[in-house]
Amino acid sequence: MNPLPQDMENALTGSQSSHASLRNVHSINPTQLMARIEAYEGREKKGISDVRRTFCLFVTFDLLFVTLLWIIELNVNGGIENTLEKEVVRYDYYSSYFDIFLLAVFRFKVLILAYAVCRLRHWWAIALTTAVTSAFLLAKVILSKLFSQGAFGYVLPIVSFILAWIETWFLDFKVLPQEAEEENRLLIVQDASERAALIPGGLSDGQFYSPPESEAGQFQFIVEILEDPERGKIYIMENKYYFLRDIS
Repeated sequence: MNPLPQDMENALTGSQSSHASLRNVHSINPTQLMARIEAYEGREKKGISDVRRTFCLFVTFDLLFVTLLWIIELNVNGGIENTLEKEVVRYDYYSSYFDIFLLAVFRFKVLILAYAVCRLRHWWAIALTTAVTSAFLLAKVILSKLFSQGAFGYVLPIVSFILAWIETWFLDFKVLPQEAEEENRLLIVQDASERAALIPGGLSDGQFYSPPESEAGQFQFIVEILEDPERGKIYIMENKYYFLRDIS
C-alpha cells in the first residue's frame, strides 16, 4: 500500500487532534460559574488580603521583639529606671540602644500607615524603611562602642537588620505578587461573567452542553473553566460557538 502524502497525513492528524480536544471540553452549570464569581468578588471586598494581614502582623512582631530585647538590656545593665535615664535622658549615640528602639518604631509607623491604612501596592515605603535602617545600623556599628557592652551590643543591631530585610523580602516576593494574581483572577472571572451575560435569552442549563452528548450539525455554546489548585489559578477559555459534525 502506498503511503499517504505528507499533506494529507498532517490534515488527518490535525482533524483527529481537534476532534479529541473538542471532546475534552466539559460543560459547566451557570450556577457554579456565578458562585465562583461571587467568591472572588467577596475576597476583593474583604478589604485587606490575608497575605497583607500577615505582613502587618510581622511588622508588629518586629516592633514588639526589638522592644522586648531593649527592656531586657535595660534590666541587665543596672535596672530599668537608672539605665533608662542614662540611655534616654542623657542620650549618647555611641553607647545608647534607645535609637535602635526608635528605629523599630519608625519602621512600624511607616509600614502600617502605608500598607495597612493606605493599602499601598508599591515597594517605595518598604524600600525607604529598609534603606534608613541599614544605613543607620551600619554607621552605628562602625562608629559606636556597642561591642564593648556585652552580648546586646551584637544582638540588637543584628536582629533589627535581619527583621528589616525579612519584611522587604516578604512584601516584594509574597504580598505584591500574590495580590496581583488575585486581581488578575478576579478580572478574568468578571470578564467571563460579562461574556456569559451576552448569551441570548440569559443563562440557563440548556445552553451549556458537553460535546459528546450534542448532536452533529448544530452550533453549541461552550464555556470551559480550568482550575489549577496547586498554583491557585483559574483559567477560563474564551467563549466560542463550535459547529459539531460527525467526522467518522
